[in-house]
Order: sequence, then C-alpha cells, then structure tokens
Amino acid sequence: MHIGFIGTGNMGTILIESFIKSGVLSPSSIFATNRTMEKLNRLKAKYPGLKTGTCRDVAREANVLFLCVKPKDYRGVIDYIRQDLTHEKLIISITSPVGPELLDRILPANKTARIIPSITNSVLQGVTLLSFGSRLSSDDKKYLMSLMSSISTPIEIDESVTRISSDMVSCGPAFFSFLMQRYIDSAVEETSICEDEATRMMTSMIIGLGRLLEEGGFTLSELQAKVCVPGGVTGIGLNVIDKETDTVFLNTIRATQEKFQQDLLEVEESFQDQKNPYH
Repeated sequence: MHIGFIGTGNMGTILIESFIKSGVLSPSSIFATNRTMEKLNRLKAKYPGLKTGTCRDVAREANVLFLCVKPKDYRGVIDYIRQDLTHEKLIISITSPVGPELLDRILPANKTARIIPSITNSVLQGVTLLSFGSRLSSDDKKYLMSLMSSISTPIEIDESVTRISSDMVSCGPAFFSFLMQRYIDSAVEETSICEDEATRMMTSMIIGLGRLLEEGGFTLSELQAKVCVPGGVTGIGLNVIDKETDTVFLNTIRATQEKFQQDLLEVEESFQDQKNPYH
C-alpha cells in the first residue's frame, strides 16, 4: 500500500517524519510531492526509498492520499488530480475548513476523512482529531485510528466542535509557548535572571507539569490547590493572573471562530460552481 502526500510543508513533513519515526510506515511506502522541490529533495535525501513525483503521479499511486495544502488551494489541487482518483482511494484533508461533508460532495466516488494533526505528533505525542466521511466502512475507520495512534492519541470529533478542538490540539502549542515566552521576557525584564536560565527552568517545569498531569492523577483545579498554600506567594500570583486574563481566552476563541467562518465561506465559494463534478 502506498500512502501519498500532496504538500510537504510544515504539517505534511511532520506527518511523514512521524509515521517513519514510529515505524508504522517505511519510506518506500510513501509517495510525496510539493510545489517547492527543495523541500521535497531534502525529505528524499533524509529518507532513502521515499518516492517523489508530480501531483498526478502521487494521486495515481496512493491508496490513501493526504492533501496537505492550504484551504484556498484545495479546489485547484482536486481539479488537477480528479481524473486519477479512482473509487477505492481514501482522500484525507488535514485542514479544519475542508471537512468530510464537503469532500463527500465534491468527490462522490471516493471515501473521505479529515485528520487535524499537531506539532506534538513529531515526538509521537499529543492528539490528532479525526472526522469520517459517510462512505467509510468500519474497517476504514479502524485503519485510520490505528494509523494515527502510532503517532498520537486519535480522537473522533463532531463537526460542531472542529474549530475549538483544533484551537486546543493544533494551535495550543503555539498559544501556550507564547505565554511561556511572555513569562520569561517579564522575568528577565524585572529581575536579574538571564534569558537562558529562565528558559531552561520554564521548559523543565512545563515538561514536568505534563508528566504530573499524565501520571499524578490530579485534575487541573486539584493541582492548583495543591500548590497554592493559603496566604502564600502562589495565591498572590494567581489572583493577578485571574484578573489579567479574565477575557483573554474568551476573546481568543471568538477571534478564531470568526476566522474559521471566513475560511469556511471562502472554501465553499471556491467550489460553488461545482454542482456535479462529473458533468
């Protein structure tokens, strides 16, 4: 079986490298293409045996095809490879605005799914979000769950929570690393600690926190209570954070939801003239 990737940007490369690292796929079972040949050639040099070609080459050869392109590029890519998408192929979107319902409509002869990965998958951790098209069999679903479990914890989600789930799983590492960087920058500005030392402390703390949540049996609120001694420094700090961040995440969610609705509209409009893609 060949697994195809159209697009080897950040997420396409993360998926390819993670699958190889986990051992679930060998380089020789992967067929990839990219608009920028330099990125593709680096992958090929790093993983001997990995096959490369044009978009149509990959579409013809792949049994399972990951479309790792920007939402605005889906129409062009699908139109270009449509004649090569025989009915037995499984077509997978990796972007939130292109869901299985849309793929089912524009690719009525194919099985479809959406998988939203995370940068944490590169170390075989974190979550991947799965949504299945209407034509997938139970075996198809089991295969995808098994494939993604090799690099993550796969979670099937309802379409209604796609954006907020993606905010947590896929955007979350950027959001929280930004907050960590803000903390480090403030510590350096206000005290005599150097940036390297503060970064090392913060990084080790967050790794330990993840392990504690995984193995310690604490809920988030229980952990806060465990650290926060009445009348102590932690409580003073939490009071400030509580006041200063009162609406920050609410506003973040509202902003990402608004952008998601814009993206959905743009993708839908790009396929608007495609009432029946075979006529």
